[in-house]
Amino acid sequence: MTTRWGLCGAGKISHDFSVAMKTLPPGDHQIAVIASRSLERAKEFANRHGIAKAYGSYEELANDPDIDMVYVGVLHTEHWRVGLLFLKAGKNVLCEKPFAMNSRQVKDLVATAKKNNVFLMEAIWSRCFPLYAEVRRLLAEEAVGEVKLVKAYFGSPQLHIPRSVEKELGGGALLDIGVYCLQFVLMVFNGERPESIQATGVLLDSGVDESVVVVMKFSRNRMAFCTFSIAVRLPNDAVIAGTKGSIKVLGPMHCPTTLVVNGKELEYPLPEPGLPLNFDNSTGLRFEAEEVRQCQLKGLKESPRMPLADSVLLTEIMDEIRKQVGNLLLGEDQS
Repeated sequence: MTTRWGLCGAGKISHDFSVAMKTLPPGDHQIAVIASRSLERAKEFANRHGIAKAYGSYEELANDPDIDMVYVGVLHTEHWRVGLLFLKAGKNVLCEKPFAMNSRQVKDLVATAKKNNVFLMEAIWSRCFPLYAEVRRLLAEEAVGEVKLVKAYFGSPQLHIPRSVEKELGGGALLDIGVYCLQFVLMVFNGERPESIQATGVLLDSGVDESVVVVMKFSRNRMAFCTFSIAVRLPNDAVIAGTKGSIKVLGPMHCPTTLVVNGKELEYPLPEPGLPLNFDNSTGLRFEAEEVRQCQLKGLKESPRMPLADSVLLTEIMDEIRKQVGNLLLGEDQS
């Protein structure tokens, strides 16, 4: 059975997703439709990637009966509205991160998916990488003893990119890249809610967060420390420190290929792309596509690698961080 995909959004991430799909068996995955608000843009995208159908509206994709899964790759600010459109139309959805702009919107998406009995997953592609699976295995067998401290950094100079700095476009370090540091911590601590969150940061003139430091305390005196910034480049690695050793995910920690376990280095190479990519290691998007397919084959409505409860908690933590740092969203009270 071939999983027939419809892409919502003809931007940079959808390009990389399409390139990554070409590294998977064609009998397993097929991008059947690309939908954009601009039919011309959709047709250009379809020609470049060999996609049979192009739509000039998202509604046409929502009403297409021949699609198994919709990949939502539009602006952060549109995820909630567009996600609801597809879920209410009975479509299975893989939605780019951040899932939505706040936890109220995320809970709305989750409730709508359950009401319509469809699959929903936040596209935290990191969770689907083979290296992350190895980290989970090592933690399960207590390879580094009891975990006491988790550290994750992500800094990427993005002040020249409008969607990173403008409030109307859902800008800020937290929603774009900080989400990767936080999801890593939640994975290590099995989706446990932190006992306390302390965040401090600096805002741009536009009101979005430029750089943030977060310290979280978990049960049994375990700590996590995250730093993320859209102003500077950081090591972009992650470290799990336990009583008997350490696990280090070398940068880029959100799409990694190198793991160091108690000083021993392990490599997890990625396939080469058939077309130039927009983002680091994007052929690794293949892993989340395959995860979605496997969930579909098993009849699951959510992924065990990125459960909906993790997405809700992740967004609740981000809400609290934004509150402490002072990045309140436009119209947040109304959404």
